[in-house]
Amino acid sequence: MADQTHRGNPGGETPAVPGDDSQRDGHAPRAAFEQLMLPHLDDAFNLARWLTGNRSDADDVVQEAYLKALRHFATYRGPEARAWLLTIVRRCCFSWLKVNRAQQLTFMEDEALAEVAGRPTVVALHPRAAETPESQLSEKERRKYLNSAVENLPLVYREVIVLRDLQGLSYKEIAEIAEIPIGTVMSRLARGRDHLLKTLTQRLGGEVAHGL
Repeated sequence: MADQTHRGNPGGETPAVPGDDSQRDGHAPRAAFEQLMLPHLDDAFNLARWLTGNRSDADDVVQEAYLKALRHFATYRGPEARAWLLTIVRRCCFSWLKVNRAQQLTFMEDEALAEVAGRPTVVALHPRAAETPESQLSEKERRKYLNSAVENLPLVYREVIVLRDLQGLSYKEIAEIAEIPIGTVMSRLARGRDHLLKTLTQRLGGEVAHGL
């Protein structure tokens, strides 16, 4: 599906954490925290980037989430470190959105239901058997269309699409991160994928195929 944005951790350095006194008070040994959480920093950034819409804001949100995770590391009970960290990142994203883009949080699912039909819910792009020059798209163009379609999804659909289809989390993990029932995860995925299918069909016509 759409591209993931890999932020990485240049130089292997841990993000700066102003005011961190975790090592001094002994509640969250930093070495243990880094061992468990740093491998998931790219996923944390990717989620924040998709929810906030740009890298700069995502950096700020992840910085805040990293600090909160470090301060509350004593509450971590394992074993799903990635889900635990992404839950904090998501909460920080929604707090940021509430202040900076409150309109994105105003969403009625009934309105979305009226816009989509009950169609197959997996979107795939592939060349047709007989392509015309006008219908041929480069891989770069395909990814551009997909990224744009994902970015323009309503927020409640975008987050589950990113967590499931881009980051490969289970329904159970997504339910924990988004703090919603598994049934809601599944319904939002179906509706979000239908939104993508509708958008890509309008933009690309016959280039959109059902199923994988």
